[in-house]
Amino acid sequence: MLPEINIGNLLLRNNIFLAPMAGITDLPFRTLARNFGSSLCFTEMISANGLVRKTHKSYEYLKSSPGDRPLGVQIFGADPDILCDAAGIVTEMGADLVDINAGCPVKKVLKTGAGAALMRDPAKFAAVVRSVRKATHLPFTVKIRSGWTDNEINAVEIAGIAEGCGADALILHPRTVKQGFSGIADWSLIEMVKKRAGIPIIGSGDIRKPEDALAMMEETGCDGVMVARGALGNPWIFKGITDLLSDRTISPSTPSPVEREGVIRRHLEANISLYGEKMGVKSFRKHLLWYTKGLKGGSKFRKAAVSVNEMGELLEMTHEYLMSGNMAPRGQESSFPQALITKR
Repeated sequence: MLPEINIGNLLLRNNIFLAPMAGITDLPFRTLARNFGSSLCFTEMISANGLVRKTHKSYEYLKSSPGDRPLGVQIFGADPDILCDAAGIVTEMGADLVDINAGCPVKKVLKTGAGAALMRDPAKFAAVVRSVRKATHLPFTVKIRSGWTDNEINAVEIAGIAEGCGADALILHPRTVKQGFSGIADWSLIEMVKKRAGIPIIGSGDIRKPEDALAMMEETGCDGVMVARGALGNPWIFKGITDLLSDRTISPSTPSPVEREGVIRRHLEANISLYGEKMGVKSFRKHLLWYTKGLKGGSKFRKAAVSVNEMGELLEMTHEYLMSGNMAPRGQESSFPQALITKR
């Protein structure tokens, strides 16, 4: 039986979540992840300034549907008052959970004092968390990193501040800002934070195949896992994880060409339904590259696919490639595209 989890007053059917990812976790992608078993999905991070100033792009990120529930909305910013107002807007617009991004390592975000820059100023971080907590009755989480560098690891301290200021759960990606997305996530830090916390701790980082999620929970004692890059081109990872949690003897399987084609078609059709054909195809092409990463003959296919602008042509090309009989994965140890796997 899958483990349920409570975040504030929100009861989730399992403890496997889809992470917020810029340019990725829109409505079609979230819907797909839910269909494969993710119990909670997040929007990509949304600028608090943009919400308060009512910029069109910021509100576009909030597009949802009745089936896109429960929905976590991640906002970022540096000003406690603006974040307070943004949290109020998100609450009024029907979010199920509000999350503060205090872990983004991207330079243009850091330069504004937002993202992981908040971790370098504990007093300001506390002010942000208190401000958002006052602004919403919704379940409230904070996503953080290990710290700034290997010599500035302060996740335990920051987690304690978040809990003390009213966060209902904490999400930890145990890489430093300096690491970015390189190197190996230090899962031992998740264990350290969990041992000191009185709220749920969600682990993130290096969940590239179902077995990784199980290993993280067993090694760290975390209350749940958040999948990010491991879901790119691989929504099957959520089913693999939930299957493993239900029965540890199950071996996650590699999707057949027919299964892969069906998911690609559903994803593309959802993109076009939301964005129209021109933008829907254009925004989908990156996903198609991930869906075919690590498959034999994929390089030639991808070079041709990136220039296609029509749905019918793209689907026909994909069908011919997947049914050619020459696209079996290199190796059978994981259903995840091989090019994105690194050993722990």
